[in-house]
Amino acid sequence: MDIGSYLEQNARKHGDKLAIECDGRTYTYKQFNEEVNRLAHGLLQLGIKKGEKLALMMKNSDRFVMTFFAGTKIGAVMVPVNFRLTASEVNYILAQSGTRTVFCDEEFESVISDAKEGTEIKEVIVAGNPEAEEHFAYQEMRSETTGNPSVQVNEEDDLEILYTSGTTGRPKGALFDHRRIFNVGLTMMVGLGLNEEERFLHIAPLFHSAQLNLFLLSGVVLGATHIIHKDFHPVRTLEAIQQHGITTFFGVPAMYNFLLQVPKAGEYDLSTIKRCGYGAAPMAPEIVRKSMKLFQTDQFYNLCGLTEAGPGGILLTPEGHKNHLGKGGKAIFLTEARVVNEEGKDVEPFTVGEFIIKGETIMKEYYQKPEETSQALKDGWLYTGDLATIDGEGYITLVDRKKDMIISGGENVYSIEVEEVLYEHPDIMEAAIIGLPDETWGEAVSAVIVPKEGSVIDDQEIRSFCRQKLAGYKVPRKFFIEEALPRNASGKILKYQLRQSLNKVKQ
Repeated sequence: MDIGSYLEQNARKHGDKLAIECDGRTYTYKQFNEEVNRLAHGLLQLGIKKGEKLALMMKNSDRFVMTFFAGTKIGAVMVPVNFRLTASEVNYILAQSGTRTVFCDEEFESVISDAKEGTEIKEVIVAGNPEAEEHFAYQEMRSETTGNPSVQVNEEDDLEILYTSGTTGRPKGALFDHRRIFNVGLTMMVGLGLNEEERFLHIAPLFHSAQLNLFLLSGVVLGATHIIHKDFHPVRTLEAIQQHGITTFFGVPAMYNFLLQVPKAGEYDLSTIKRCGYGAAPMAPEIVRKSMKLFQTDQFYNLCGLTEAGPGGILLTPEGHKNHLGKGGKAIFLTEARVVNEEGKDVEPFTVGEFIIKGETIMKEYYQKPEETSQALKDGWLYTGDLATIDGEGYITLVDRKKDMIISGGENVYSIEVEEVLYEHPDIMEAAIIGLPDETWGEAVSAVIVPKEGSVIDDQEIRSFCRQKLAGYKVPRKFFIEEALPRNASGKILKYQLRQSLNKVKQ
């Protein structure tokens, strides 16, 4: 079965059950399915065919969800886009994926207008009132037809292209079909014990594979209830848990940290929470402990995965938290995990090697990137590029990343992409980007700069320069001025030395 067919099934099984609530708008499963069908027929009337790419640059909303499922029902390939990206960054994704149609919120219409130049975009559909005459309004796309579209969609058909940056700074699109994404949801149902009685709160961005695939899609397959927030606000989050009786909560570590800062946070009634998941960035053990106290439960799950696996990878269960807090965990359902040396052989316990996984959720390929695909997928195993150790009990702990990737507030930041922008600045001779531990963001994007002779580096001016070319979360938060950068014999910058030295300076 395809993902859209589960929505149809739940509309028949329990049509009167609350499916979605967003900004006061509510939909039962019957209404949810009918709204999706109206939009799906509208897209068919527009001429969108099975297999064509449909991008979404939208914040969390009922319209995001309706659009996603309408696309799945007509066999479109969905391309979620990070709404924090600049026009040039979005342009690359739209062009590389061959996207035909874009849905966007009003606030992102100007970005899409700039980004669509030189691409195959035929239609831009705005959730609101479009400014450009050639763009369509979301409401215009809704057909009067509420029946299920007759497009035949199979589990082998492509469903998503999820973009995740590579070592060159250029994004790579991980391609998934319906079967793989269903299996992603299945790993959550088995690993976390999810069922149709769940009430999910969606605060992490739905363009992220974690919130989208782990919880939204799995929850719709189950027939659960979804409360959707456009943005994350700590107080509103606690209020929503109390008001809606949320049972399953997921957030990136920075969100948990912000919740802990809410005055009198402990006075909210969070007793309906059955489980909490965290992921997308390292979460300090002390923050986990404090969060367990806030939520009054030890049912915490560390979801340590990567986009190329749907996401998937390893899981630290509540039982594992008792004696292994701080570790990544063991392989999730339908997945195998290993730590190997450069010859592909398993390392000895506590020896650093590369973390690799194999399973039923792994991407088909990097879309239209055969060389990168062959480097990542070898003999059925996905080579993650993450460095890790494994202990005698089989628990895996990630210790570093080959690609020098930084995870700040749940967002992936790749050093080369930021460095290339810094090198365009007239006052900078050399620059290296590293991640330094940060209590709020997990890691802070930090720039180590060697200025040109006679130049003075102004932190605020450099930030403004970067914001013109990079999404806000990629802009360096911390700056360090050095006379030279440490390098090895081949001239490569020794970033681990920078991290060690600057961590000591912080202490």
